[in-house]
Amino acid sequence: MKGTEALALALLRSADRCYAVPGYPVSEIAARAGAVITVNEKVALEYALGDSLSGRRAAVAVKHVGLNACADPLVHATAQGLRAGVVVVAGDDVRPIASDVAQDSRYYGEVARVPVLEPDGETLGPAVEAAFEASEAFSRVAIVRVTPDLLDADVPDTPVARRGREGSLADPGLTMAGRAKAADRRTAAMFAWSRSSPLNRVVGGMPRVVTVYPPPADPDALARVRETGRPFLREHRLLTPPEPAGEPERFSSRGFSRTLCRDCPFHPAFAVLRERGMRAVCDAGCAILAMNPPYRVGIATYGLGSSVAVAATGPGVALTGDYALLHSGLNALIDVYERKLPLLCIVLANNRMGMTGGHPVPDILRYIAWANPVVCAADDTATLRRALVLPQDGPRTVVIEGACPEGENHETVEYRDL
Repeated sequence: MKGTEALALALLRSADRCYAVPGYPVSEIAARAGAVITVNEKVALEYALGDSLSGRRAAVAVKHVGLNACADPLVHATAQGLRAGVVVVAGDDVRPIASDVAQDSRYYGEVARVPVLEPDGETLGPAVEAAFEASEAFSRVAIVRVTPDLLDADVPDTPVARRGREGSLADPGLTMAGRAKAADRRTAAMFAWSRSSPLNRVVGGMPRVVTVYPPPADPDALARVRETGRPFLREHRLLTPPEPAGEPERFSSRGFSRTLCRDCPFHPAFAVLRERGMRAVCDAGCAILAMNPPYRVGIATYGLGSSVAVAATGPGVALTGDYALLHSGLNALIDVYERKLPLLCIVLANNRMGMTGGHPVPDILRYIAWANPVVCAADDTATLRRALVLPQDGPRTVVIEGACPEGENHETVEYRDL
């Protein structure tokens, strides 16, 4: 069979769901795997991360330029973690034949500190399952890089048994700096995984490297590898594992955490979520403070504008800000409404960038009127209680309007384990 068919079969065996944005050379893979077509690649990866939170493995098929759109959640997931495996299949149009630029997706392994596998025809099926296993072992997204030559080649069907394991979200007791250091420790463990992988072998006296990031072999062997695209392995043949010193920083050792401003208008909304035991995916911005005491309603955060799509396939509640929605969440909201997914999207509308200096933001209602949002004042507790419920059929958007108190900053409070 052709590589395209073998790859699609491998995805069907190893993944529970598949998303894609068609484009050469992945369009046929997406069709054969029955992938859900999304509005853009970032939304596709965010849906996959939401599935991961729900315990479902998910694959995303994109062409090389589409991987660029995935960069923000791809990088964030390395520090924030995941549960079930998430694999991005990146189709590199290396010549390029049907693209406006040539690109080598292996370099995202270094940028995002994620496992990258580049199978040949004999290892295509096993490499897909190995990518999911690596994603779960190191609690981050994994990338499988393929090229047209592989997809057009005749390859054997090499099915492998699915061996799912559970990844983990970042320890909620860690600060963001602590999460980054903990992620570095797992990155160091990735080097041992790559070096011991049975997918790497010698054929006809020449090394064949499948686990291309982290590089698996000694420098002399990597210098002899025949590569498609840029000399990634030769450039990285001297790479060594990170050596993070000291323990990852914890709130308990630091002694404090941050929460909303003392007179923040959104305290009542956070209180309703906590009272009802509702868990939310948080956006970057003030919404991220829902992960800290005293509210602790946030499960995870995967970057600015990410909460809508992640929550739609995850816990069903997105906590975002008006700027985050305008920044890149609108694409996801459109896709969610088109697919009629059950989602409660809570928008904290203060007409400013709350985390970056209070710069003004356009009125969000002008841009989401089509969603027929419920609009309420931040201090209207009765309306908040009626509106902040999980919808049973399709999405609901609730815009909570409030004005930030002038001259106040996020409070720093003594941290206490609860």
